[in-house]
Amino acid sequence: MLKRRLENRHIQLISISGAIGTGLFMGSGKIIALSGTSIILVYAIIGFFVFCIMRAMGEMLLANLQMESFADLVHNYLGPRAGYILSWSYWLSWVVAAVGDVVVVAGFVQYWYPDVPTWLPAFGTMFLLLGLNMLAVKAFGEVEFWFGLIKIVAIVLLVVTGLVMVATSYTSPGGVTASFSHLVAPGVVMPHGILGFLAGFQIAIFSFVGTELIGTAAAEAKDPEKTLPKAINTIPVRILLFYICSLVCIISVVSWANVPANRSPFVELFLLGGLPAAAGIINFVVLTSAASSANSGVYSGSRMLYGLSHQQQAPTAFGRLSGSGTPVRALVFSGVCMAIALTLLFVIPEVMTVFTLVSTISAVMIIVTWSLILLSYFAYRRQNPQAHEQSRFKLPGGKVTAALAQLFLIFVLCLLALEPDTRTALYVMPLWYAGLLLAYRRRTKASAQPQTATAT
Repeated sequence: MLKRRLENRHIQLISISGAIGTGLFMGSGKIIALSGTSIILVYAIIGFFVFCIMRAMGEMLLANLQMESFADLVHNYLGPRAGYILSWSYWLSWVVAAVGDVVVVAGFVQYWYPDVPTWLPAFGTMFLLLGLNMLAVKAFGEVEFWFGLIKIVAIVLLVVTGLVMVATSYTSPGGVTASFSHLVAPGVVMPHGILGFLAGFQIAIFSFVGTELIGTAAAEAKDPEKTLPKAINTIPVRILLFYICSLVCIISVVSWANVPANRSPFVELFLLGGLPAAAGIINFVVLTSAASSANSGVYSGSRMLYGLSHQQQAPTAFGRLSGSGTPVRALVFSGVCMAIALTLLFVIPEVMTVFTLVSTISAVMIIVTWSLILLSYFAYRRQNPQAHEQSRFKLPGGKVTAALAQLFLIFVLCLLALEPDTRTALYVMPLWYAGLLLAYRRRTKASAQPQTATAT
C-alpha cells in the first residue's frame, strides 16, 4: 500500500505546481495572439469551473478516506468500466503531457544553445525525472516543492517588475511604453472576433491540466482532512495571481501586437524591456516549470497504473512496490511509453507544432477525466445522501454548480473542432476510447472464464 509521506507543504506546492503549467508559460503566447486581451476572461472562466470540479472531488474524497484518488471515486460510484476508462485515459494524458513538457524544456534549452537538436535535452530531461521518481515519494515531494517555489517566486517577481515598469512608464528599446491602456486599446480585446475568443479556450484548458493532481496525491498525504481543503480553497487566489496578474502585466508592458505566438511571452517581457540577463533567468524558471509539469506526469502516470493493478485492471506487476514504497515497474513502463512518444521529435522537429498536438490530446482526455469526476459527484449525491449532509466541505451550489461545470466541459470539447491543429486530436481520440472499451470487454470475459470452468 502507498505510504502517507507527503507533508502539508508538499501537498500545497504540488497543488500550486498543478495550477502553474507549461500551458501558461509556453502556450499563453498563442492564446494572446488568438484572443487578445480577452484571454484574461478566458482564464477566469476556466479557473472558476475548475475550482468547482475540484470542490466536488474534495467533498467526495473527504467523505470516504478509503478512497485514495479520484480514480477510486469513479470506480466506486460509476462502476469498474468507467474506472477502467478514466484510469487508463488519465495515465495516457499524463504520458502525453509529460512528453509535451519535456519537448518545451528542449525549446527553452535552445534559447541558450540554438544548434542543439531538440531530442537531446528532451530525452535527457525524461531520463533524469524517471531516476528521481525511482526514489521514495518524499523525494518527489521535495522536487515538486522546490520547483513550485521557484515558479511562485518568479511569477511574483514578474508581476512586481511589470507593475514597476507601468508605474514608471518604462519605454522599451522598440519604443513601446508600458501602460495599462494596452489592455483596452482599440482592436486588442477580441482582435479576431468572437471565434478568436472561443478558440482561446482550446489551448487555455491545457494550462489547468494537473490541478486535479491533489486528488492523486491524497493517498500519500499525511493529514488529508486539513491539507486537501486548504489546497483546493486557495485555487482561486492562485488563478488570480499566477494567471490574471501575470498576463495583465505582460500585455501592459509588451503590448498585444508584440506578444509572440510561438515563444514564451514571459521571456519576451524582459527581452523587449531591454533586460536580456533577466530574460535568461526567466527562461531558466520556465524551463524548471516545464520540468516540474513533466515530473508530475511521471508521478501521476505511475500511480494510476499502480491503482489499476490493484483493481485487477492492469498486470499485477504494476502493483508491486520497491523497498522505498515506489511503484517502480509501473514507473518504468510509463517511462518507456514516454520515450517512444518522444520519437515524434525526429519526425516533427518544430517544438511548438509538437507541443500543440500533444497538449490538445491531453486536453481532450482531461476534459473526459473532469467530466467523470462530475458524474461521480451526481452518483455520490444519489447513492450516499447522508455523507453529503454530514460533509463539512460541500461543493457550493451542489448539483446546480456541478451541472453548469459539466455543460461547460462539453462546450469546450466542441470548441476543439474550430481550429485545424486541435481538430486532429479530437478526431483521433474516439479510437482510443473505443479501444479501451474493447480491452475492458475482453478482460472481463477472460476473468469470467476460469470461474465458469471451476463451477462446471
